[in-house]
Amino acid sequence: MTDERKELYSAHISAGSRTYFFDVKVSSDGTKYLTINEARRADGDTFTRNRVMVFEEYAGNFLEALSNAMKAMN
Repeated sequence: MTDERKELYSAHISAGSRTYFFDVKVSSDGTKYLTINEARRADGDTFTRNRVMVFEEYAGNFLEALSNAMKAMN
């Protein structure tokens, strides 16, 4: 099976024992989406991974909620 998703953007941030990956892709039907992946060392060479997917139509709401969360941290 061929992976038909096109990657538009990719970046990562190292944060102590965690690394965050931000990828924007386009699905085969043209829908854009953001994936945020977290990888952290669990034991030895074992990593725990978590993923959040945000589709284009909800990106504005996601950004607003993230912005409000950031304001609450300050």
